[in-house]
Amino acid sequence: MRKAVFQMEPFSCPSCIKKIENTLGKQAGVKDGIVLFHSGKVRVEFDELQISDQQIEELIVKLGYSVYSRKVA
Repeated sequence: MRKAVFQMEPFSCPSCIKKIENTLGKQAGVKDGIVLFHSGKVRVEFDELQISDQQIEELIVKLGYSVYSRKVA
């Protein structure tokens, strides 16, 4: 399992949280996806054999959010 933190634009509404967390939760290989509303970050724990951090970033961008940076551990 790997962990990634995506730095996003500041979130403006609670529905953003639900939209991102629900989408990540439906992806194979994503164990946990949490939106940190006040810091504008998305923290994801995932199985790198099933999904990559690049694919996760693409999912977030497809939802209409900008990703400024990502840190993978």
